[in-house]
Amino acid sequence: MTDRVIRVLLADDQTLVRAAFAMLVKSARDMEVVGQAGTGREAVELARSARADLVLMDLRMPDLDGIEATRLIAADEDLAGVRVLVLTTYDTDEHVMEALRAGASGFVVKDMRPAELLDAIRTVAAGDALLSPGPTARLVARLLRAPTAPPSPPEGGPECLSDREREVLALVARGLNNTEIAETLGLSPLTAKTHVSRIMGKLGARDRAQLVIVAYESGLVTPGTI
Repeated sequence: MTDRVIRVLLADDQTLVRAAFAMLVKSARDMEVVGQAGTGREAVELARSARADLVLMDLRMPDLDGIEATRLIAADEDLAGVRVLVLTTYDTDEHVMEALRAGASGFVVKDMRPAELLDAIRTVAAGDALLSPGPTARLVARLLRAPTAPPSPPEGGPECLSDREREVLALVARGLNNTEIAETLGLSPLTAKTHVSRIMGKLGARDRAQLVIVAYESGLVTPGTI
């Protein structure tokens, strides 16, 4: 970790919930709360004005829900560096799939331990997708059965990747981080990170969450292999 302070925007329609999350985030030396939003529309506006690094986004909010707010943030070129970490009550929530499709970089359940939530914020702020293997398999499998298929990144599918890159992509889809990928394939962590970056570039993916969807959509990885 660097000494950079992560600028966190909290978006939840419940004042007490926001207050609790604010106390938790403020307790971390490497984080600060730069804004609190009670609606999705406020979240989008504050993401711009408060120069947030990460939005902790509840899905069910008035005026503009978390899914649409996530979509607007992900589509705004001026907010290209802003990550969205979705808060949900259950990891089987269908809205989580829509949020990932809209551009969220991961999701966490509200009953997770405080230390785990802080680690999740750090993970997503660093540019990694937070998608644990079990929930990822279930969610993506359901996503691919949905009437509207998720959009593929614009540059193409795994066929444009080398054999090694396809191996790395499959491991990303299984929820492994760069260090775990390196250990699995006998690479250095830096080499694994380089492979992931090149894969994202070739596929035109915003982050690792999109890589997971591409891997499942293309059949490179199937839920039964987790």
